[in-house]
Amino acid sequence: MKTPEAFLAENGLPEARDIDRSSLIAAFISEMEKGLKGEPSSLMMIPTYVGVDGKVAPGTKAAVLDAGGTNFRSGIVTIPPSVEDRKNQPMPGANGPVDIESFYEAFASEVKRVLPKATARKIGFCFSYPAEATPDLDARLVRWTKGIRADGVVGQYVGRELIKRLGGGEIAILNDTVATLLAAKATEGEKTYSSYVGFILGTGTNCAYVERNTAIEKLSGLDPNGKMIINAESGSFNKAPRSSFDLAIDAKTMSPGDNPFEKMIAGAYLGPVGHEVYKAAAREGFFSKEAAERIIGLASLKTMDFDNFTAGCKVEGRANPLDEIFAKPADAKMARRLGLPVFERAAVFTAVHLAAFVIKTGEGASSSAPVAINADGSTYYKTRAIQFDEMVRRELDDMLVKRRNIHYELTPQVDDAPMVGAGIAAML
Repeated sequence: MKTPEAFLAENGLPEARDIDRSSLIAAFISEMEKGLKGEPSSLMMIPTYVGVDGKVAPGTKAAVLDAGGTNFRSGIVTIPPSVEDRKNQPMPGANGPVDIESFYEAFASEVKRVLPKATARKIGFCFSYPAEATPDLDARLVRWTKGIRADGVVGQYVGRELIKRLGGGEIAILNDTVATLLAAKATEGEKTYSSYVGFILGTGTNCAYVERNTAIEKLSGLDPNGKMIINAESGSFNKAPRSSFDLAIDAKTMSPGDNPFEKMIAGAYLGPVGHEVYKAAAREGFFSKEAAERIIGLASLKTMDFDNFTAGCKVEGRANPLDEIFAKPADAKMARRLGLPVFERAAVFTAVHLAAFVIKTGEGASSSAPVAINADGSTYYKTRAIQFDEMVRRELDDMLVKRRNIHYELTPQVDDAPMVGAGIAAML
């Protein structure tokens, strides 16, 4: 009988050591360059008109709003990074339709509460719904996600409308990935970084970086120093080879074909990928008859359960269906052997992802300061099946430092990174 590794490879999911990192990095960079030139590309490469120059003075305080799910948060961001006067409440439109005035009043009320405590004149607003950024750091809402019902706001410039209701002021709007990048500046202290990358790997994934190429026509709004943060929308990268398991789960999603890279590494999809692996392996005879029947009959598999089972962790008060299905030691051992490569591939693809963006900054040579990478998200920090962060660092050391003499630094994890980054945008 074939080995589980051979079975996975035949279905397009190779062992980590067999992934062609160099060709994937080259494909990522090629897609980035095409997107920046306005040519057909799987990466949107959205100009944000946000720069990174300048140091943030300790003690600076900024009023911040953070909206991107079914709740929105407000508070005062202070450097060194902390969030004071925090308040969480439902996002207007999350619990039923709201009109335009009710929508903006919810945000205006919070600005009025916190702005008197701020020393930065701008308001920082992390707004993580699909929107078009503008050179004056506003955002035109394209559509709602997460079930928000405030239809009249679609198509509006959110910052402009909010300032109108406040009677004046300044605002800087950015999405969560750009805010995560800027949050790296909160960790600088006396350090100097040559450039920055912001990365989110949670339920979904995305990457932002600092572009310095003033010759690219799409970036005609670059700041005088020739640098701008680009939001890549990198989960849509479509040049990574997909396995039969990836294709199977993609076909079952509400958006087949969209965000193929995200569906191979992000938390919303690792469990479903694992489920497809197990079902296919069951049909190939890798499990006992009883376990095979039960795993094929399992309606769905959550990433948390797949991760905990593969790690051999039992969570008190939470029943894991895989513990029951693979109750026999031989089945459990085989299931873990089949599951581990799903997480290892995600870590390698994450490192490829980050390496490509570090390289694209054009910085980090041994003679200069390192490129800062600020990572955020539960999948990156809370995966148990493997030491995810440690594996990514090993891969980056090889891809960047050893092979290209490019230096990077993964910054300490920043709590509330989107809020902190929005505050820094206001301060800069």
